[in-house]
Amino acid sequence: MAWSPIRLLRDCPATTVPAGQRVLLSEGGEVEVVQRLGGSITVRTELGSLLRIDAVDADAVGLEPPDSDAEPADDEGSFAMDRVLDALGQVYDPEIPVSIVDLGLVYRCEELPGPLGTRRIEIDMSMTAPGCGMGDVLRADAARAVIAMPGVDDVEVTLVWDPPWTIHRMSDAARLQLGML
Repeated sequence: MAWSPIRLLRDCPATTVPAGQRVLLSEGGEVEVVQRLGGSITVRTELGSLLRIDAVDADAVGLEPPDSDAEPADDEGSFAMDRVLDALGQVYDPEIPVSIVDLGLVYRCEELPGPLGTRRIEIDMSMTAPGCGMGDVLRADAARAVIAMPGVDDVEVTLVWDPPWTIHRMSDAARLQLGML
């Protein structure tokens, strides 16, 4: 595959993949966009390292930032639990172009009543491997996606390791997309 570099237009925070360490990419450095899905952009450096950039920093690689009004909903103010899974479906693994829902990383997603009539969403999710450094990053992405929903007052996302994740947890669509069917 040919290297198609993009010169960074400004300093930009990023996260190493899969280690999950925060770094600062310098203005003028060169990267290649590998994927842009959900709320993140995955780039590759000239040395082959993968880095994840939050979509709010898309301008650093010359892309449009996400549209803050991009939540078209017929009942914007109403809450529906199926929309929680839709929101989680917009969180993508930075290495694999598949959502955390289709990868089968979301083990539990429940609505619980909070104090004074508030709505709390509790989510248990896993990673494809216990040593994956992206766990805290994807956990935060999931929480951010759900708390932004109308009618959600509190979100708790917990990383769990039991049962261990296997490819059998993936949706058929994800396995087909990745050539695993």
